[in-house]
Amino acid sequence: MNLSFPILDTYTYLNTAYSGVLSTNLANWRIKHDEAFIAGGGNFRAENLPLINDLRHNIAAIFGAKPDNTYLVQNFSVGFNTLLTGLDPHHRFLLLEEDYPSVSYPVMSRGFDYQTVAINENLEENIIAAIDRFKPTILAFSMVQYIGGLKMDAEFIQKLKATYPQLLLICDATQFLGTSEFNFEKSGLDAMIGSGYKWLLGGYGNGYVFLSDQLKDAIYAKNKLAALPTAPHLKDRDHLSLYFEPGHLDTLSFGSLNESLNQLKAIGFDQIEKTTQAISNKARLALNSRGLIPDWALERKYQSTIMSLPLNQETIEQLAAAKILFSPRGAGTRISFHFYNTEEDLDLLLGVLDGRN
Repeated sequence: MNLSFPILDTYTYLNTAYSGVLSTNLANWRIKHDEAFIAGGGNFRAENLPLINDLRHNIAAIFGAKPDNTYLVQNFSVGFNTLLTGLDPHHRFLLLEEDYPSVSYPVMSRGFDYQTVAINENLEENIIAAIDRFKPTILAFSMVQYIGGLKMDAEFIQKLKATYPQLLLICDATQFLGTSEFNFEKSGLDAMIGSGYKWLLGGYGNGYVFLSDQLKDAIYAKNKLAALPTAPHLKDRDHLSLYFEPGHLDTLSFGSLNESLNQLKAIGFDQIEKTTQAISNKARLALNSRGLIPDWALERKYQSTIMSLPLNQETIEQLAAAKILFSPRGAGTRISFHFYNTEEDLDLLLGVLDGRN
């Protein structure tokens, strides 16, 4: 599928880790949606309600989740906080140091017992040591770290679940889902929660929750004793959907995610992964040779599309002057590559860093 992203005509966009961009195809769909809403009012809403379940089945099929264990939420934070509310308060959490605040803060603020693990070249070993020492019941983490881009080892996650089957594995996939093929049911994860506005290019106000059968049975256990509502418009709802999906879901926001998923599916997530990994690997090597990325970061088997560079203020201003979009994160400057980025984008970045542009 030939997608057009007008912002790429003006900027070198290395900022998908902050926000994905909208294609003209999606913009046209959104215009038609609202024109039909204006013309149809309540009739439009009634006729378009099936779109919500279409998205549920679509995203579940694409990423290997069960539709009955898939819930639609406005963003990661809504989904994660809803899940936490349904947990037994005696759970013990293992968290990663300097992980995304939306992962760590809700756990800490609710009073759960927790410990943290350092993020470095020995991350997996650190996690195993902490599990054996602290005996957590839940490991909550971002699949890809939002500051430096460290990506959790997929094989390690599977081995972790096999070794500690009672340990619940909950991940924030916002910086991951959309960059590669993925199968939730085979991953070893118990929950994958994320927002659709970054790598899925779905705009704001939409997200997803995938649950394993193990975790689905464990949350809101006492609440499941209550009888379900009998109102006709709630007749097909289960208990968890009434927590994760209370009230009306916006067909514009969730329809946008569905439309973008169809566009990305037409390209192929295998092709997206191939493209993003090729340019990201080339970028890592080039940046490592300039002393901007450590050697150990090159050695990890699974790599993300996000990198953090220790740049001085003068260089940051030069990047901005060259119309390269990026984000300050932590102590570094974060760049990220999606399938619409080209080697010309990388060459421009390196030219500024080398003082050639």
